[in-house]
Amino acid sequence: MRGIVCRDPRLELVAGLAIALAMPALALAAEDGQSLTTQTALTAETRDLDGRTQATVAVTVNGEDGLPATGAVVIGDNGVQLAGAALDAQGQARVEVTLPAGLHSLTAAYAGDAAHRASLSEAAQVLAQASSTPNFLVSVAPAAMTLTPGQTGTLTASITPQNSSALSVPMFVTLSCSGLPDQSSCTFTPENVEILPNAATAVTSNMVIVTQVASSASAAHPGSNSVAWAFLLPGALALGGLAWGARRRAWLNRLSLLALVAFVATLGATACNARYDYYNHGPPINPATPAGTYTVTVTGQSTNGVTAITNSTTMVLTVQ
Repeated sequence: MRGIVCRDPRLELVAGLAIALAMPALALAAEDGQSLTTQTALTAETRDLDGRTQATVAVTVNGEDGLPATGAVVIGDNGVQLAGAALDAQGQARVEVTLPAGLHSLTAAYAGDAAHRASLSEAAQVLAQASSTPNFLVSVAPAAMTLTPGQTGTLTASITPQNSSALSVPMFVTLSCSGLPDQSSCTFTPENVEILPNAATAVTSNMVIVTQVASSASAAHPGSNSVAWAFLLPGALALGGLAWGARRRAWLNRLSLLALVAFVATLGATACNARYDYYNHGPPINPATPAGTYTVTVTGQSTNGVTAITNSTTMVLTVQ
């Protein structure tokens, strides 16, 4: 005789709710178990550079296993992004930032990667001295960007005046970038920005980074080979006949030489010609922008007519 099992619907409902609530927590715990916590450390040293205060920021990121992390770090000042840099094989990065006069609180934010969690360093207090020389600061937002080959990214480059009250005429700043990977480029709109005397607000320029996707060669034009052979094959047979007949008649010898010259010229205009190769094999294959993490330097340059003024910042480009 089988026993009778009594089920309480209320108990089943409570058990179901408990399982449903526990699943997200279990999934989060499993995900966290696959990544390592990290520790980000920052140190900053300042020096005077032509009346400006420049800080050299050194960052180190290690996982909880003691091994260096990979990826990107962003240097911030009281929540404002100043620059970004890619970590090297030792999990370290060095960034040069120019600071306006006043007290600054510099931090380094590690973005994390597939094996490491994000982390934030403790703040380093830095005091920048005031200067009476007209100058400007360069910054880019965002300071880190991720693209796939073929994508285009837009950033904002800001030129902030410093001591513009000492200007007697406008200052023009030309923007450029370096450190991009192969098969990529950057443009600025506008490329030249103007700082007016007594200006207090930043002027901006749109920075566009373009990456490239791999392209395959196009198919050859149909009929090109058949047309070429329609000329070359009869010509080759004719040369053979002329060479055989040249033994009997002297004038055919001279005609054979002339035909040979024409044959070589035909070859130069077909298979050995770049235009022929393009029409029959298509354009060359263009490689994609290589994957990796790159530190891109954005530079602003101006002059007062005597000396050049150059300031720069960095951002991180990750190509997946």
